[in-house]
Amino acid sequence: MTALFADPAGFAFAAGLLGLVVGSFLNVVIHRLPIMMERDWAAQCADLRGEAAPVFETLSLARPPSRCPQCGHRIAALENVPILSWLVLRGRCKGCAAPISIRYPLVEATTGVLFAFAAWHFGYTAAGLGAMLFIAALVALTGIDFDTQLLPDDITLPLLWVGLAFNAFGVFTDLKSAVIGAMAGYLSLWAVYWGFKLATGKEGMGYGDFKLLAALGAWLGWQMLPLTILLSSFVGAVVGIALLVFAGQGRNVPIPFGPYLAAAGAIALIWGKPLTQAYLGTTL
Repeated sequence: MTALFADPAGFAFAAGLLGLVVGSFLNVVIHRLPIMMERDWAAQCADLRGEAAPVFETLSLARPPSRCPQCGHRIAALENVPILSWLVLRGRCKGCAAPISIRYPLVEATTGVLFAFAAWHFGYTAAGLGAMLFIAALVALTGIDFDTQLLPDDITLPLLWVGLAFNAFGVFTDLKSAVIGAMAGYLSLWAVYWGFKLATGKEGMGYGDFKLLAALGAWLGWQMLPLTILLSSFVGAVVGIALLVFAGQGRNVPIPFGPYLAAAGAIALIWGKPLTQAYLGTTL
């Protein structure tokens, strides 16, 4: 096992397999966490009104076992093998033949590829293990934001603190840069939010975006924030224009910004310093 991890290709292969399994779990997180949040909000609202809390079926990330939302067919272990099960079942439930979204194998494949690349880039080090944790959180946030336009505190806030913990040991940057990055990340989008709201009377983004950029700053340091914001804004603008032109989406339809922040954060983690140095012509 030690020899496998010492070999970059072997470690990348093992990390890719782990990423497939983690991606399968992230599909559960993406689907269930927003439902759990909504139920919690409903219970809090009922409590404020002095009413009995609504009764729901017990739901967590572990219980009940995965099942088809159409017919209730319980997903057996052999039907839950990342990517392969979807292909064997031809994207349909074994119980009722209802279609299974292609997003499930895409999340698994994306997580597997990103884990493998992070392992290849950083090796069997604290940075490599941290990068995989960072990527898993970003994949989950991306899926949830696309579905609900929410970036849950249950993910963004632990991501911020874990980033500071890694950098307390100088894994990705020094602790001072990480703390300043967390503060600057939050305050920069907070300022944009209030500037836009005062100018237009509308909310241009959610508070979750502030917290996500704060988390990225905690992992990457304040030096990577300009690149992260530029990359996310560029990708978001390109996607937004494409939706307007090709999909006929109206200008007033909100577009989640979290996925573009997440993509930019992943790019900055791997290539941030070379890209920044190439742009500025200096060494940070």
